[in-house]
Amino acid sequence: MSTTLAAGTSLDFTLAQQLTVIALCALTAYISHMALAVFNDGVRPFLLDFIQGRTTRSATTAVSFGLSAGFIFGLGAPMALSTGVLNPWLVFLPTDILGMLSPRKWLAPVLGAAWGAVVVFGLNGANNVAHDLPVDFLTAMQQMSTPILFLFTLFPVLAITKQFGRKWGGVAGVLELVLVVMTMKLWPNMFAGALAMAAGVLMLIGLAVSKDVRQRRADRTSVVVEDVPQDDPMASLFSASAARLRRYLPLFMVLGAGVCVLAQMHIFGGGEATSFLIAKGQYSEAAQVDFYRVFGFIPLIATTALASGAYGIAGFTLVYPIGYLMPNPFVAAVVGALVFASEVLALSWIGRLLGKLPSVRDSSEHLRSAIGDALQLAILFGSLMAANAMGGGLGILVVGGLYLLNEAMGRPVVRMAAAPAAVIVGGILLNILYWLDLFTPLKG
Repeated sequence: MSTTLAAGTSLDFTLAQQLTVIALCALTAYISHMALAVFNDGVRPFLLDFIQGRTTRSATTAVSFGLSAGFIFGLGAPMALSTGVLNPWLVFLPTDILGMLSPRKWLAPVLGAAWGAVVVFGLNGANNVAHDLPVDFLTAMQQMSTPILFLFTLFPVLAITKQFGRKWGGVAGVLELVLVVMTMKLWPNMFAGALAMAAGVLMLIGLAVSKDVRQRRADRTSVVVEDVPQDDPMASLFSASAARLRRYLPLFMVLGAGVCVLAQMHIFGGGEATSFLIAKGQYSEAAQVDFYRVFGFIPLIATTALASGAYGIAGFTLVYPIGYLMPNPFVAAVVGALVFASEVLALSWIGRLLGKLPSVRDSSEHLRSAIGDALQLAILFGSLMAANAMGGGLGILVVGGLYLLNEAMGRPVVRMAAAPAAVIVGGILLNILYWLDLFTPLKG
């Protein structure tokens, strides 16, 4: 399987694609202004105080900006420029901020649409300028694809090891390695990690469900003490939050339709690995990758939505893999609307189910942590490969030095975004050195 993108990735969108991005950015900014949904999972818990009037719009905006800015400029923009594929950090995190920032309801979609216009019209110009530079750091950044795609494959192994110990982790690691080698040998055109990830995720879920079933059987055989019924304040809060979201069901259906259509157009990837797969035209593999990620985020999104009264802009993210596989935008719009309607209506039931499956709930925490660990190493390693491609040892010195400096300074740029941001800054610096006749770009 080829893991290198063609040089000169394009961000030149058709009119329909441009209008879709602009309209979706307007809609998501409006929904953020209403505190009905945000993309950043870290911001969602803060929205309860805003909804109930205990904090101000400006204070909530400051939280949103603080938690999102590093991902927008350090991860979202570099990934889009290097792959030619949009991503949620670039499209949805800014509309979280702009929607919350807007003092008026009508202004929020205007600001969101303006950001969408910047994305679809501005990025291609920046992309063309960067590719014309003596040191083409965007083409160099495509070196990130191989470590991201292959190291991402290991996230189920890490999750199993963290939750169920070294023995099961070793079994999962050997199983994934065998499946990767077998896939590369028998199906060279398939993404080598597809079967391995599927097996790993299924193994994790099977172990978690088995543990919960055994625990419930043990509980039934123990002495049951009848409890005095009491009011549960959390249950009351969850019920009120679910009811609030259901009141806006038509708006959420429009949102689901829009996100699914964007995914169907194949100009958008829901994650780091997915962006590279979409760029290669491997849409079914991209759908597999994003489908596996869903298991790590359903419990988080469901519980934060029920606790705060605000949903996720992409819902449980199921609309991503579904959208990649839809035959046309019209079918995608209908299916996306139905998926979001089902998710919102099922929130209360999902919350109750997760309460009965603590090991499955824990598995999602381990999955998210493992995804972060795998991608953190992959992005750092890929960024150093990009640094080497554009500047050899000097490139590694600059990019690695910027990353280490960020660590020493207490991470003003979040760790996940620090390395790609360092590649861009390093690429600009190498171009300056070239113009000063102090550096000769590498050839080939």
